Amino acid sequence: MTILPLRPLGTPDLLVTVTGLGCNNFGRPGSATESQEGTTAVLDAAIDAGITLLDTADIYGGSPGLSETLMGVALAGRRDSVILATKFGHEQFDAGVGSDAPKGSREYIRLAVEASLRRLQTDYIDLYQMHTPDASTPIEVTLAALTELVDEGKIRFFGHSNFSAEQILDAERVAVAAGGPRFVSAQNHYSLIARGAENDVIPAVIDAGLGFLPFFPLANGLLTGKFTRSHLAEDTRISRQKPEVYENAPWDAIEAFDAFSREREISMLDATWGWLLAQPGMSSVIAGATRPEQVRQNAAAGSAWTPTAAEAAEISEIFAAR
Repeated sequence: MTILPLRPLGTPDLLVTVTGLGCNNFGRPGSATESQEGTTAVLDAAIDAGITLLDTADIYGGSPGLSETLMGVALAGRRDSVILATKFGHEQFDAGVGSDAPKGSREYIRLAVEASLRRLQTDYIDLYQMHTPDASTPIEVTLAALTELVDEGKIRFFGHSNFSAEQILDAERVAVAAGGPRFVSAQNHYSLIARGAENDVIPAVIDAGLGFLPFFPLANGLLTGKFTRSHLAEDTRISRQKPEVYENAPWDAIEAFDAFSREREISMLDATWGWLLAQPGMSSVIAGATRPEQVRQNAAAGSAWTPTAAEAAEISEIFAAR
């Protein structure tokens, strides 16, 4: 098994590989990982490549919980070799918890965590993330419920996803005042093509001392090098589900980025990973995969190239207009 570089995820007690595996494709209809066989093959490749951070959610898959269920089977006998991260409480989706309670409430959280533990076939979750904010529940209530789970050993740490800068700082303030565990991580949309998090979210993450996990870091594959202005790669998420991403892509910037990478004799994938890992607060770059070879490429990209400060700034400037 390959050994990948590690970084702390908001605390030195939670170390994660610089490349993580996004598990949102597990159980996805029409994908190679819709089946148990396909999911297991990708997880085998990830573990063999040295990836330890696996990120899923209770709504991922063709039905609620299917990604977690497939992972539980695939990880039997080797659960302790990985860092399991899952999410609860997405405001727009029903995870089948069987409660109408607010998703940040103690009642909902306790039902949700038990369901995830059962599906993942584990006694504990390393990182339990609140998928979206719950405007109807005070963050004090959510923090108290998550703290109970830490005290009971059901989760080790907790984080959040899709929080605004204001919500990130408010949650940190409340946790510090309570004197108990605090959120250790933030997961938000961020890539070279989606830079909005730089305005306020990432500064808030740094101020709060959190680890940052970007989702859609490869812009649905646009930054992998397999798409060009004249070629829409087939059998990809963009071609199957998101053609508008391809149609609205900033091709001038992508082509300039491709030229930048070629000048340094590295792939666009390597350059993308190198730039992301050079950004402040970044703990791990999580990317989904449906085939073992994609996992191996992503794992290798995690340590393939480290830009100088000038090179990172040059890449940023290429996409500055975005």
